[in-house]
Amino acid sequence: MFKALKRNVMKMFREFLVYHNSSLEFRAKLLTLMVSSNGEISDCEKQKLKEIAYKIYVEDDERAELLIETVKEYHDKIITNNGLDFEHLIQLVVKEVREVKRFHQKIDIGLLMELHDCVCEDDEEDRLFQIRIIEFLQNLKEEYGEAV
Repeated sequence: MFKALKRNVMKMFREFLVYHNSSLEFRAKLLTLMVSSNGEISDCEKQKLKEIAYKIYVEDDERAELLIETVKEYHDKIITNNGLDFEHLIQLVVKEVREVKRFHQKIDIGLLMELHDCVCEDDEEDRLFQIRIIEFLQNLKEEYGEAV
């Protein structure tokens, strides 16, 4: 119970309590682009999301869990049309990469491809849409990586 309460407090005040919160939130936005591309988070994506979070934050389980919760929070906002939609999320990612020079380094195409593996082979439209997202992020990474 204490752990759940602590997690809820961290979620509510993460902007003030979490070290490098902007970095965590940026990563969450990238992952949300992938898992929200088809409108739902599959069981495979949930599992991959957990694996990815623990790869990113190898020695910080609490931060990994916070990343997962943040992705779910962004996804819920998109699904319920609660102040965020998919296009707005893309615009936020572009804006943050432009403003924070180190963020282009946080775009890890290999990790995003792990989420892409979860899309059903039969669903060509969703697979193509995710590939376009990955290509867009790769171009963004290259464009702002060179600008440094």
